[in-house]
Amino acid sequence: MQIETYVDAAAAALGLRLWPEHRAGVLSYFTLAAGFADLIEAVPLAPSHDPAVTFVPVSPTEREQ
Repeated sequence: MQIETYVDAAAAALGLRLWPEHRAGVLSYFTLAAGFADLIEAVPLAPSHDPAVTFVPVSPTEREQ
């Protein structure tokens, strides 16, 4: 599996020991994160879609006004 190969290589490159009892959780998290990345990459963007300069969160009550 590609995610397992990536996790093993990243841990080795960073000098991190991945304990056997933690491996399943780490792989699960990276699988989840890869799914999020797939969702984001699926959104078509045009050259005119510039990133926001500053992110300003809005609470749900502010949005309703």
